[in-house]
Amino acid sequence: MEMDGEIRNFAGMLRFIMSDSKLHDELHKISDKRGNGRLRREVWVDEKGKVTRYNLAYINHNLHAGDNGRVVGYDNAHGYHHRHYFGTEEPVDFVSFEDIEARFEQDWIALKDRP
Repeated sequence: MEMDGEIRNFAGMLRFIMSDSKLHDELHKISDKRGNGRLRREVWVDEKGKVTRYNLAYINHNLHAGDNGRVVGYDNAHGYHHRHYFGTEEPVDFVSFEDIEARFEQDWIALKDRP
């Protein structure tokens, strides 16, 4: 009996110690002909596959020199979901990670052809 309790405690401690794992770490260059810039996508998940952290960014130093060139981006750093847009930051309502990805895609596509 005692051994079963020790095993359960160990399993619980192991889950606590194990950190989320980075599922995606991607950086894609957008050709000059298609609008220039780079797309950054980082996604972390827990042991069940649920997204726990994310960072999505469209980086183009020709459009915005501040914020390390991040023109638009979404992340949940600092304990809340928010959007970066030309150096400003605003909270966003989180419905799902898929919804955030769709919003991000709409934003960067609208901006990539900007002169």
